[in-house]
Amino acid sequence: MATKLQSAMEYLMTYGWAILIIAVVLGALFQLGIFNASTFTPKAPPGACHVFRPNGPMTTSFINLQGICNGELPQYVASFNGGASSQITTGINFALPATMSISFWIYLKNAPLSGGFNPFDQGLCNDFTATAWSDGSLYFYQSYSGCSYESLVMFPAGTFEPGKWMLITITRSASPKNVISYLNGALQNTATYVNAPAQVNNVQMTLGKGYTANSLYGYMSNMQVYNATLSANEITALYNEGIGGAPVKLNNLVGWWPLNGDAKDYSGNNKNGVTSAVTFTSNWESGYSTP
Repeated sequence: MATKLQSAMEYLMTYGWAILIIAVVLGALFQLGIFNASTFTPKAPPGACHVFRPNGPMTTSFINLQGICNGELPQYVASFNGGASSQITTGINFALPATMSISFWIYLKNAPLSGGFNPFDQGLCNDFTATAWSDGSLYFYQSYSGCSYESLVMFPAGTFEPGKWMLITITRSASPKNVISYLNGALQNTATYVNAPAQVNNVQMTLGKGYTANSLYGYMSNMQVYNATLSANEITALYNEGIGGAPVKLNNLVGWWPLNGDAKDYSGNNKNGVTSAVTFTSNWESGYSTP
């Protein structure tokens, strides 16, 4: 018995460090997403799917999807560095109506920095913005009567958890006067607003913009904007398509930025975006699981 115990101890002393090193390497590879099945899934190249409008921008007759539009994972996502200038300015230069929907995938590398950041923002005193605060909450702000604002809680503290991909969808309706939030296709909160939203023309929307000094530190993908309220079933379908999913309501689509290698608008409405201190990375799969 003593001989067997001695042999076992000698084995552990001889090979223990090798076993520990292997365990550390395997743990690091797992953290990097090497063992995530999506890592080895074929990726759709930039511009693989787009909306075709044969009668020109903002028309809906004979509108259809063209290209690879089966929910393939994107080859790239937009990477924001957390600096004050890191943002994407889109070409939306018109006001959305009171009935609208915005949906996007987002990944935080850490908690929002001091002051938070705006996943989307139509500008000061110009209709709407969403702000993610350092406690992991998200508020929807909308203006009325000039620069007066209503503040609505859409996601409670702790929702914006770093290290995982999330689909955020927010809808606004005129009757009833509701703003509704969804996380990964599931209903989160319904808030009622009082005042009619301000309508301001010729204003561009920015993505990932810092509320004060800091912008989003993380990734964003597949931003979609509609001039209609998506239904709960449509939002669930959008989530089930995955991060590379195509728009679900083409006739009401006003802007679509897959952010798969560029900031172009693939809705057919020519609202191409402009990047500032934003890159596009292919190493994004960590924290993402196919729905």
